[in-house]
Amino acid sequence: MQSKQPLYFGANTKSYLRARQLRKDETSAEWLLWQMIRNRKVKGFKFRRQHPTNKYIADFYCHKAKLVIELDGDVHLLDEIKAYDEIREAEIKELGLTVMRFTNEDVFAEAHKVIAKIETYLSGVRPHP
Repeated sequence: MQSKQPLYFGANTKSYLRARQLRKDETSAEWLLWQMIRNRKVKGFKFRRQHPTNKYIADFYCHKAKLVIELDGDVHLLDEIKAYDEIREAEIKELGLTVMRFTNEDVFAEAHKVIAKIETYLSGVRPHP
C-alpha cells in the first residue's frame, strides 16, 4: 500500500507512526515552543512538530527554511546521549538542513530569546521552494 505521506529525506512509514505518537506525548517545553511557532507565527514560516527526516524525527521542522529545531532536556547532558546527538546532528546536516538546539530551560526561562534567535536565522534565509 502506498503511503499518502510525502517522503521527507527518505523517512519511512514507521517513522511517521512514531512521530504521531511523539506528538501525543510531547513535553511541556515542546508544547510551549509549539504555541509560539505554530500557524506561521514566526516571520510567516510554517513549522511542523515531530517531523520525520530520514531516520530521525525532528522536534520541529521548517521545510522552506530547511531548519530543524531540537529541544534538549536533562537527559541530553549524559555523555552517551551527547555522542548520539552529535552523530544525529551530523547526519541531519548532511541532508542540507540546519539544526538549532535549545534546552528546555531556555524555552521556559527565556522563550523570547529563543524566538529572537529563530527569527534572526529566518531573516537570513531565502525560502527553499
